[in-house]
Amino acid sequence: MKIRKVFLQGIAICLVWMTMLTHSLAATEPPAVWRFGLEEIEGSVQDIYAQAFKKKVEDKSQGEVVVDIYSYGMLGESEDLTALTAIGTLQLTHASMGIIGAQVPEMQVFTIPYLFSADDELNQRVLSSNPTLYEILGNALIDQDLRLMTIYLEGDMVWSTNKLIRKPRDFNQFKMRVMNSSLVIETFKLFGAQALPLPYSQVYGSLQARIIDGQSNPIFSIEEMKFYEVTEYLIWSGQQKFTTSVLANQAWYLTLSSAHKRILSETIEELSPYIFEQQTKLNKAQLKTIKESKPSMTMVTLTKREKAAFKKASDPIRKQYIENAGEAGKRLLEALEADFNNVK
Repeated sequence: MKIRKVFLQGIAICLVWMTMLTHSLAATEPPAVWRFGLEEIEGSVQDIYAQAFKKKVEDKSQGEVVVDIYSYGMLGESEDLTALTAIGTLQLTHASMGIIGAQVPEMQVFTIPYLFSADDELNQRVLSSNPTLYEILGNALIDQDLRLMTIYLEGDMVWSTNKLIRKPRDFNQFKMRVMNSSLVIETFKLFGAQALPLPYSQVYGSLQARIIDGQSNPIFSIEEMKFYEVTEYLIWSGQQKFTTSVLANQAWYLTLSSAHKRILSETIEELSPYIFEQQTKLNKAQLKTIKESKPSMTMVTLTKREKAAFKKASDPIRKQYIENAGEAGKRLLEALEADFNNVK
């Protein structure tokens, strides 16, 4: 922990120095700099979001604000980005629900298997506007010096594996890479797999060396990180949607002028339908790329009966989530289930 703290402090000092060098020397009154951290590489869904955010904010502010974007790996892993935002080194960051759920148990609601509707347009509307969602998660994040700005979908979580998986017993002696989330780890244990948390950057090498037998991510991620090169099956299980949030440093947000707060909120609102459209296009395009690059790749969509078997196996996760997140988490889960079940 002490080494991690020193690492984060070093990043903070470097970023301040870089910002002064880049933006201050040539101007009598330098622009405000909003540093935005990403969990993904250039060209990803989060990068598409951040680039659109940057253009809108800089245009709306007429040069008063400059947005600096830091792609995956520039400032460490996902946990580092959240920590850097909490201490104010970054002003904004993306944070996936499984990762930040270690700090804020309520956030792990989106890791509960088979929670979402089959209608992604409905899912996105709920994520962008459900009042209970923003009340409960917003309050929980403020306690972590963070502010919830928005939540959006990045696509279906697809299993890429070296073995055909159609039923829970197929996971016997199967090593599945998972994000470092207690509920995700427990879910794959209930499925029958050995769940191994690994950093995103280590997944390709671990698949190649057969340290793991599979992993789960949206299609765009599987293509951009080339996971399909070292697996043989793509399996749409319906288990989960990849859901990310945009968080701000709470103290920084409170110091913004009313004009800059307005620019920030307008931009976030405008990007909700935009990123839904863009992630849908990107996932379709990357799936086509995978098919063209590796025609031998086997694509499988589980049947309703097969999905039901995995859902039944993972039923204890709902109870575990409520135990971890308490009454606030239970109220949030019930509110989301009511909205998502409208079309089920």
